Amino acid sequence: MDPKKGIHYLVAHDLLEWAAEPVAEFLYKEEGLNKTAIGNFLGEREEMHLKILKAFVGLHEFSDLNLVQALRQFLWSFRLPGEAQKIDRMMEAFATRYCDCNAGVFQSTDTCYILSFAIIMLNTSLHNPNVKDKPRLERFVSMNRGINNGKDLPRELLKKLYESIHKEPFKIIEDDGNDLTHTFFNPDREGWLLKRGGRVKTWKRRWFILTDSCLYYFEYTTDKDPIGIIPLENLCVRELQDSSKKCCLELYNPKGQKIKACKTENKGKVVEGKHQSYKLSAASAEERDDWIDAIRASITKDPFYDLVALRKRKVINNNGAS
Repeated sequence: MDPKKGIHYLVAHDLLEWAAEPVAEFLYKEEGLNKTAIGNFLGEREEMHLKILKAFVGLHEFSDLNLVQALRQFLWSFRLPGEAQKIDRMMEAFATRYCDCNAGVFQSTDTCYILSFAIIMLNTSLHNPNVKDKPRLERFVSMNRGINNGKDLPRELLKKLYESIHKEPFKIIEDDGNDLTHTFFNPDREGWLLKRGGRVKTWKRRWFILTDSCLYYFEYTTDKDPIGIIPLENLCVRELQDSSKKCCLELYNPKGQKIKACKTENKGKVVEGKHQSYKLSAASAEERDDWIDAIRASITKDPFYDLVALRKRKVINNNGAS
């Protein structure tokens, strides 16, 4: 159910008051709610939703927590949406609340906002198996230079934050109740597609999840582990005309090289894929086009990097004008 419709149903039947504080408490304290739906609901831009978001963040107590500890608590209570504008609103609310609870730690909420994103990106870089070049402490320190109103944050603070993430990645409760450390993002897209085999040219139905610039595919929606992973780096996607299937799309390397993917064999052994391209078939032309758009966006755009770049420019410009 659409989270807005769910909340409005409760309000219409006098089970919930349509006011910021009671709705926020319901989302924060009620057990069994869908974490994805909570994140999408809180990220909306209508005035009432902004008030609910502020009240929801206000229910978190961040006093005397370092930034990683506070982020762990915050990101446990919902799934961060994949849409850049929603991420921006929610992380802005988090930074404001953290600074209110810990006056004097940072010179501005902008500093907290930028560093929070840096920590989230560090978590992905350190713990995503598809990222081969793992950032060291020096790179983390370097990427955060000058973010404290033009000044550097204490090295010991950054070292402590780095070591915390290095030792233990962020975790969330998945909506099916399983513990998952892979990612706390909403998938950019998920759904059933037919996939043509590389060696044996048969079509098999697979559940695909697009996230973190990778395409994962599973035999069943309930499977915890994918049977194949396709990193999208250096790949392109296009519509494909195929005589045997309708509504096809193709993932390919524009240089004609073999795609660096992996899959799991029957006995659980992980082997390198042998595809020159991946041919997929959707249920309709609309679904095919939506998949193509989502894959292209995943290949070319990372909302975290864009949001951090914008905020860093703001800090630099404000510091230069003062």
